[in-house]
Amino acid sequence: MSQEGRESRGRRGRGRRGRGGRDTRRAGGAVVTKTAPYVKRKIPFFEVVDEEGLQLIEHNADTILEEIGIEFRDMPEALDILKQGGAEIDGVRARFPRGLCRSIIQTSAPAEYTQHARNPERNVQIGGRNTVFVPAYGSPFVYDIENGRRYATLEDFRNFVKLAYASPGLHHSGGTICEPVDVPVNKRHLDMVYSHIKYSDKAFMGSVTAPERAQDTVEMIKILAGDNYIDPVSGRPRTYATSLINANSPMTFDDTMLGAAMVYAQNNQATIITPFILAGAMSPVTIAGTAAQSLAEALAGMTFVQLINPGAPVIFGSFASSMSMQSGAPTFGTPEPALVLYTMAALARRLGVPFRSGGGMCGSKLPDAQAASEAAATLMPAVMAGVNFVLHTAGWMEGGLAMGYEKFIMDADQAAMMAILMGGVDLSENGQAMDAIREVGPGAHFLGCNHTQNNFKTAFYRSPITDNNSFEQWQSEGSLDHAQRCNARYRKMLAEYQAPALDPAIDEALLAYIQQRKNSMPDSMI
Repeated sequence: MSQEGRESRGRRGRGRRGRGGRDTRRAGGAVVTKTAPYVKRKIPFFEVVDEEGLQLIEHNADTILEEIGIEFRDMPEALDILKQGGAEIDGVRARFPRGLCRSIIQTSAPAEYTQHARNPERNVQIGGRNTVFVPAYGSPFVYDIENGRRYATLEDFRNFVKLAYASPGLHHSGGTICEPVDVPVNKRHLDMVYSHIKYSDKAFMGSVTAPERAQDTVEMIKILAGDNYIDPVSGRPRTYATSLINANSPMTFDDTMLGAAMVYAQNNQATIITPFILAGAMSPVTIAGTAAQSLAEALAGMTFVQLINPGAPVIFGSFASSMSMQSGAPTFGTPEPALVLYTMAALARRLGVPFRSGGGMCGSKLPDAQAASEAAATLMPAVMAGVNFVLHTAGWMEGGLAMGYEKFIMDADQAAMMAILMGGVDLSENGQAMDAIREVGPGAHFLGCNHTQNNFKTAFYRSPITDNNSFEQWQSEGSLDHAQRCNARYRKMLAEYQAPALDPAIDEALLAYIQQRKNSMPDSMI
């Protein structure tokens, strides 16, 4: 199972705007493509459940909350907060009167929020009709076709931060992209958060493996943001971290997740409240049953956050995979989880909060046809359903156990394509192309007409890794398969990587904080 089961500047350019919100500028004779910091969706949402069905699932979720309840274990303070908010407490179990959670969330939780990045031009708007593509998360292993599967190191972690920074299709640096096992468990979060800040200027996720590690994330954010940390209008901290809080499904939250959620909520940092479900083991085998249970768990977690700090940004998360009923292994790319995803996205819109789910996932051990087909079968539902925060977009292999270098490149390419799909159909005068149709007329071709000459550089997405050449040319260039081309691509990206400038004073202060914290505790592997 993925580690998620436990924790879960560029410069502004002026130029002709192409399809999908792309700007093009000339630099030394070359065309430089700049992508938007996030996707603004212009296509409809795909719905699979009607109004009556959604109301039924909401009713069932309220029944779970009212009659069965959710356990909040090993954290009496959480139970006190919930009791003060109107929940009925019986031991570690909290039961919520029908409609209470929805009322609390809709009263205070923002429908959209801005996650600030080190580079303000890379701020992301999360919620509404916006989509943010985020790398995969939590793998203890990494894989590439030359070295095979191996435990991840801090160098691997930094490599993936750099690749995410250099990938136009990814809008976010992510969180625990892979687990650097060569660094003590109780200290590695410091290196990971620093790597996100140092090697990228995109927004990132914070540590959630212990409350004190969440607090370290907040302290490092304060150093990074400086005087910009507090918004002068609201008087509240600006949101610089969006971090993953998993429910221990079924219907349980533990003190680790609750403690991290409390730290982030108190500091106005965003949390993703996600039931982590393998249907058949952690929820019923049916779509409606899994949806109702997921909604109940998420409502309870989001309510907890809003009771701590009304208005703190929160994302309704859903991770629901099917499983092999023969072996118990998680499966990906199957139709049932896609139907759950579509259903949960609709429920989130009705609730009025941003929605997170996953895309790009697979069970394959190699960057092969299974990996590509399953990744596409999980990414497309996320896009069509309207997921706002698409975690696991790039790199996920082996059910989340491995982060793949070649797979990362494959997936980032797909994400860039999805951004253009969500941009919809250009109905401007240029998009209608009537001048081209008049110019060419019957029986001729469009290759040389003025409209084609003016638009061909940005007319169609050009993948940096797919091969569309003739067989003879492909053969003369080494007969490389897709994984081999992705291998060459990631190595080229790392070789050409240039770090975004970081204020030396901020860098020094971060390193001093990290050293002080590391010196304050002995190494631990738990």
